[in-house]
Amino acid sequence: MPQKPQDVLKDLKQKKFAPIYFLDGEEPYYVDLITNFIEKNAIAEHERGFNQVVLYGKDSNMGLILNNARKFPMMAERQIVIVKEFQSLPDLGKEESQKLLLGYIQNPLPSTILVLAHKHKKFDGRSALGREMDKKAVYVRSDKVSDYKLNEWIDHYFKDMGHSIEPRACQLLADSIGNNLEVLSNEVGKMFINFSDTTKVTVEHISKYIGINKDYNNFEFLKAIGFRDVAKANKIIHYFSQNPKSHPVIPMFSLIYNYFTRIALIHQAKVYSDNQVAGIIGVPPFVAREYVAAANNYKLGKVIDVFRFLKEADLRFKGVDSGSMSEAENLRELVYRILH
Repeated sequence: MPQKPQDVLKDLKQKKFAPIYFLDGEEPYYVDLITNFIEKNAIAEHERGFNQVVLYGKDSNMGLILNNARKFPMMAERQIVIVKEFQSLPDLGKEESQKLLLGYIQNPLPSTILVLAHKHKKFDGRSALGREMDKKAVYVRSDKVSDYKLNEWIDHYFKDMGHSIEPRACQLLADSIGNNLEVLSNEVGKMFINFSDTTKVTVEHISKYIGINKDYNNFEFLKAIGFRDVAKANKIIHYFSQNPKSHPVIPMFSLIYNYFTRIALIHQAKVYSDNQVAGIIGVPPFVAREYVAAANNYKLGKVIDVFRFLKEADLRFKGVDSGSMSEAENLRELVYRILH
């Protein structure tokens, strides 16, 4: 069974290295994080010239990779062979190549650390190679973080970095950046540079260092829709239309869809207390309170209408019956239909 990325990183930080690492999954963040950690920390910097090889899948083949893996280190305890973009290896799907790799997995060279970084998709764990990889290698699967788990991930990430974050700031990051962990960690990393001591991050910090406007952002936009605050929703749409690169339309459709999916779940469960709703839709209690209010404002029949409005808006975005309507006008039309 694949290991958790956090557990593997903990071992690596304690200098516990294994002969083979196979990293796969749809979320590239942990694949890159583990690969980069091994690349920078498994051997001393002065040993890398002779004992570290970095290959790229599309420019390699299985024979080249394994020939490098079978070399002995030069005047060092170990060597590293890293294959980035392993999923692009031209002969990866060939039976002969898989047999070669299978043979190496069953008898690896102890002085080599072989890292195979298979990004953006999962390897077939049911294949003979996948099963053997699971048994003999450190096999890490990096899955996408679900929207309902994103707040928890952000909270843990801040703690791992030696800081903390207040719930509203956490929700602002989740709603504004989403579950692209690479983008999220990069943006947060820029903010951390400004902190010399342990800091509890607030909405004001997010606004100042990351540039997410504390009044005109995705979190406030959804809140305005939930409370049917027409004036505020239109102000935010106008702000978004002035900054189209920072606020593209398609992710907004996804945000609205996820928002009303949660409202539908509340109606389906027929529970309306803050704590119960928080457990059902996976948000902090203070956010659940706002969803309870939204569920009162949007009965199930209206929620179903919203899903239809979203489908029609998506088609207009793709050019179906859109006329000369701009992206901002399309979003404004969608929100008008939702709010009225």
